[in-house]
Amino acid sequence: MTSGKSSELTRAQAKPRMGTLIEKLHHHDFRYYVLDEPEISDSQYDTLFRELQSLEKQFPDLLRADSPTVRVSGKALDSFQKLRHGRPMLSLANALNESEFLEFDARAHRFLDLPETRAISYFVELKFDGLSINLTYRDGDLFSAATRGDGEIGEDVTQNVKTIRSIPLKLQGKNPPALVEIRGEVILPIASFEKLNEDQAKKGLKLFANPRNAAAGSLRQLDSAVTANRPLTGFFYGMGAVEGASFKAMSEFQDTLEKWGFRVGKWRRVCQGAQEVLEFYREIEAIRDTLPFEIDGVVVKLNSLTEIDQAGFVARSPRGMLAFKYPPRQESTQIEDIIVQVGRTGSLTPVAIVTPVRLGGATVRRATLHNQDEIDRKDIRIGDRVLIQRAGDVIPEVVQVITDARTGKEKKFKLPDHCPVCGSKVERKEGEAAVRCVSRNCVAQLKEAIRHFVMKDALNIEGMGERIVEQLVDEGRVKGFADIFSLKSSDFQSLEGFAEKSSVKMAEAIDRARSPELYRLIFALGIRHVGEQTAKLLANHFGSLEPILSSTEDELTQIHEIGPEMAKSIHHYFADKANRATLNAVLKFLEPQSPKRGSGKGVLAGKTLVLTGTFPTLSRSDATRLIEEQGGKVSSSVSKKTDFVVAGEEAGSKLDKARELGVEVLDEAGLKKLLS
Repeated sequence: MTSGKSSELTRAQAKPRMGTLIEKLHHHDFRYYVLDEPEISDSQYDTLFRELQSLEKQFPDLLRADSPTVRVSGKALDSFQKLRHGRPMLSLANALNESEFLEFDARAHRFLDLPETRAISYFVELKFDGLSINLTYRDGDLFSAATRGDGEIGEDVTQNVKTIRSIPLKLQGKNPPALVEIRGEVILPIASFEKLNEDQAKKGLKLFANPRNAAAGSLRQLDSAVTANRPLTGFFYGMGAVEGASFKAMSEFQDTLEKWGFRVGKWRRVCQGAQEVLEFYREIEAIRDTLPFEIDGVVVKLNSLTEIDQAGFVARSPRGMLAFKYPPRQESTQIEDIIVQVGRTGSLTPVAIVTPVRLGGATVRRATLHNQDEIDRKDIRIGDRVLIQRAGDVIPEVVQVITDARTGKEKKFKLPDHCPVCGSKVERKEGEAAVRCVSRNCVAQLKEAIRHFVMKDALNIEGMGERIVEQLVDEGRVKGFADIFSLKSSDFQSLEGFAEKSSVKMAEAIDRARSPELYRLIFALGIRHVGEQTAKLLANHFGSLEPILSSTEDELTQIHEIGPEMAKSIHHYFADKANRATLNAVLKFLEPQSPKRGSGKGVLAGKTLVLTGTFPTLSRSDATRLIEEQGGKVSSSVSKKTDFVVAGEEAGSKLDKARELGVEVLDEAGLKKLLS
C-alpha cells in the first residue's frame, strides 16, 4: 500500500493498518540494525515508513509511543532532567594482568566456599568502550533512558535514545515483564567515528578525541535531530530492577535480551574455570584491532545469579564480576617538536608534538614528557622515533626512544631559562624535578589557576570550561578569582558560542557557587600539595577559615596526615600578602559553609580510626560518614595515636602495623556495634 492510498482509509481501518505497519517496521529495524540481515530493500522500507507517517498525520490521535517515526522527531530541550535508577548502576573492579585475574578467581572460590579444584562457571563478554546507559521498559514499552551519572541518578536522555534504531521501542515476544531495567553501552563504530570527524573537519568544527567521546557527545545533544544524524548503536548485557521475570544465569539473561530485540555481543562465552577465561581473553586480544568498535578488555562474571548474590558487594562493586583489562596500547611515531606548557603553580611541562597516530581509540598528536629529568633519562630528542602509550589508557606518554632509527639529525632539548609565556626567569628548587615560572603576572598561570578554581571538585561553576576561561582572561575580564563573581550575563554575550539564554545560565551558575563548602574553597585556591582530601582534613579540623589563616607550621604538623612539607606550603600560602589580598577579595562575594559536625558527644568523640580492606555491606565513604557523625576522625595511616583499626577483607600493611603497635582491631560488625 502506498502513501497515496492511505488517505482513502477510514479511522476504523487506519488503526489496525498503523499497528501492522509499526510491527513490520520494528521487525525490519531489528533485522537491519541488530542482526545485519535485512529482508527488504531500503526503498521498500521507506515506502512502509512514509505510509505510516501519512496515516499519523491524518489521524494524529492514533500516534503510538512506540512508533518508529518518533526516532526522527521531537523538540529540542533546554536541559537534561535527572532520573533515579531503580537499582544503582555499580562499577566493576579491574584486573590489569593475568595474575590479578587469577587472584580474583581465588577470591571467588573463598566467597563461594568452594574447593580450589572446583572450576567456577564464568560468563565472559567484551568490555565495550562506550557510554553506559540504563533503559527502563514498562509492560514491554520503552519508558525512559538515563545515563549512568553517579550510579544512583543519571540524565534523562530518553528522547535521544529513541533515535537509535538498534534499541527496541517495544520488547519483542509475548508476556514482557511488568518492569525491567536493561543496562548497556551506547557506542559509535570506528568507521562511523572517522567519518564523523571528517565531516566535523570540513565544517571547521572541533574534532572528537575518540569514539567514546563522540558517542557521549552525540547522545547528550539537546536537539534530538542532531543525535538522529549520528550513527550510534548499542550493546546490552546487564539488568537492574525487574518485576515479572526471573533468571538463573547470566547466559540465560543475555539469550533473553536477544529474543527481546536487543543487540548483544556475539563474542561471549560460558567458561568453566579460570584457564578457559584466559583462553577467551587471549583470543579476543589477538583480534582486538580487527573489531569494528573499541573495547578495552573483557568482563568476567559468575554465570550463576545466585552465586553473584552470594559473593556480595564491596563498596560500589559486585565481588562476582571483574573488568579484565588489556595492557595499554603502544605505537611508534616521530617527535616533530617539543613545546612547553605552563601550569597553575608555574611548573613548565615539556610536551612532545608527534606525527598523528591512532592509539587506544584516539588520534594522538601530543605526548607528555613530564620534566627535564625524564627527557635526560630517556635521552629524548626532537626528530626521534619513539614508542608511546596511553598511561592508564588515558594520557599519552613517551615510553622509549627507538635509537636504531636515529639519523644523526635529531636535536637535544632543554627547558628554557625564561617562561615561554610571560618571559620571566624560571627557577628549580633543590630537591624538586619541576622548573617553575615565579612571576605572579604570568597569564598562563592565571588561566590554569582559574580553570582549577571553577572545576567541579572545587567551586563547581557549571559550564565554565577551558575555552570560556581562555576568552575571559584574554579579553581582560578576569584578572583574578574575585573577578568571576562580578561577571554578569551581558559579559558573556560577546563571547564566542554564547547567546542570551546561555549567558543567563552562566551567570546563574556563578550565583550558585557563592556559598561553597569550606573544603571546596580551600581546594579551589590551588595551594601546593593540598588536594581535595587535605582540604577536607583542614576544614574538618579547624571548622572555619579564620583559624586556618592564623595557623603555624607547628600547629599544622600536629594534624595527623599533614607532614612538614605540606604544613610549610599551607602556612606560606596564607602568610603571603598577595595571596591574602586575593582571598579577601574573594570573600567579599563568598560565604563559605563550615563543615557539619557531630554534637561532639558522639560515642567516638576524640577517637581516631583507620579503615583498611573491603567490607561486606559498607562502602568506605559510608563508614567514614558514620564515624564522623559520632564525633570520630578517620585517618589514612596507623600510629600510636590510632584508637581503632577497622579491617575488612584483603586488609594489608595497616593491619600488620596495628598488630605491631597493639592497636585494637575491629571488623565491620565490631564497628557497627561500637557505633550503636
